[in-house]
Amino acid sequence: MKITDVKTWVVGNPPPGIGGRYFIFVKLTTDSGVAGYGEAYSATFGPHLTARMIEDCAGRYLVGRDPHDIETFFRRAYSSGFSQRPDISMMGCVSALEIACWDIIGKEAGKPVYKLLGGQVHERLRSYTYLYPQTGSAVPAEADNPEKNVYNDPDLAAACAAEYVAQGFNAVKLDPAGPYTAFDGHQPRLADIDLSARMMKAIREAVGAGADILFGTHGQFTAAGALRMARAIEPYDPLWFEEPVPPDMPEVMAEVARGTSIPIATGERLTTKWEFARVIEQRAAAILQPDLGRSGGILETKKIAAMAEAHHIQIAPHCYCGPIVGAANIQLAVTLPNFLILESLKQWDGFHARLLGKKIEWQDGWVIPSTEPGLGVELDEAVCDAHPWDGQALHLEMTETPLFP
Repeated sequence: MKITDVKTWVVGNPPPGIGGRYFIFVKLTTDSGVAGYGEAYSATFGPHLTARMIEDCAGRYLVGRDPHDIETFFRRAYSSGFSQRPDISMMGCVSALEIACWDIIGKEAGKPVYKLLGGQVHERLRSYTYLYPQTGSAVPAEADNPEKNVYNDPDLAAACAAEYVAQGFNAVKLDPAGPYTAFDGHQPRLADIDLSARMMKAIREAVGAGADILFGTHGQFTAAGALRMARAIEPYDPLWFEEPVPPDMPEVMAEVARGTSIPIATGERLTTKWEFARVIEQRAAAILQPDLGRSGGILETKKIAAMAEAHHIQIAPHCYCGPIVGAANIQLAVTLPNFLILESLKQWDGFHARLLGKKIEWQDGWVIPSTEPGLGVELDEAVCDAHPWDGQALHLEMTETPLFP
C-alpha cells in the first residue's frame, strides 16, 4: 500500500463559530483507494499557507510510501531541513497527516484505531463543554445588553452552567480571568480577580456538587499573579487551573503548582514528547491537555500519555477545532488508563455534525466511541467544498498591545 494523493481544505466555520474561525482538513488516498482524513490545529500562519505546508510535507515524506510506517514518517518530518527540534508549525502538519495515516491503517485492518493502540480501556468518555451561549434556551438573552454575556456576567454564567448540567454534562469550563496579550505574563487586575471569584461562586451555587468547574486562562499571568488568582478561586474547588502562565517556561508553572491546592492543567500549545517531558520533569502540572492536531499526532501523544502515566499525571485531550481532531482524541482517549476528561464542543452538534457523515455520539455527558474502522467518522467533502474560508485572521489571536500601555 502506498499513498498516491493529497488534498486539503480550509473550511470556514459559520456563526456562532464554536471551535474557531476555520478548520484545516487533509485527505490522503492510497493506491488501493482507501482514504484517510486528518486535521491540523495550527494558528501560527494563515490557514491556506498551512494547507500548502501540509501538502509539501506529504510530498516529501509520505507520497509513494506506506502509511503504516508512522515512526519513519515522524522522524523524517521532525528532522526536516536539519531542524530536529519541536516546531509547532511542522507538528501541526505532521499531526494532520499522521491522523490521516491512522484512519487509513484502521480502515485497512477493518478496526477502530483504538484496537490497534492497545485496545479499549473505556467504554465511554466523560466530557466537558465551555459555557457557550445557548440559542433558544432559558438563559436570559444577551442581545438586549451586548456588554453582558456568559463570559463576564455571573448570573448568566450560572444559568448557562445549570442548563448544561441539565443536559447531562457534569463538568463545565469558563475563562473569565481578563485579557491576554502578546506581552504576557502580567499581574491580574483586581477587577479581574474579583470577577473571576464572583463567576466561580455563582456557578458553584448553581450546580452544587453536581458538576466540576474547570477554570481556564490563556497563560496570561506571572507566577505571582497566578497565585493571587488561585487564592481567590480556591474556595470553589475547581477541578483545574488551566495554563496559568505562558507555556515557554514550565519551571515557572511549577512555582504555581507548588503554591496552590488547585490541580494545574496545561498542554494545548505544546508539541511532541520533548516539550511535554519538561512539564513532567518539573512537576508543573497534574493534568496534561495535548491537542492531537498539534501535539504530533496519535502515536506521539500515546507516548506522551505513557510518560505521564509513569508520573501519575492524567490526560484531558484539548479540542478547539474541528471534528476530525475530536475523533482522533476519542480514539486515543479510549486506550488511556490515565484518561481524565475529554473536551467536547457542546454535544458535537451544529456545524461539527454537518461536517461528518455521521455525528459523534454523545449521551448524557459522555462520548460513546465509534466501533467503525479507522477514526470512526467520515468527512463530508461536499460540505467542505461549500464553506471555503477566505478571511485573513488567524484561528486564534492575542491582543497585540500591552495590558498596561
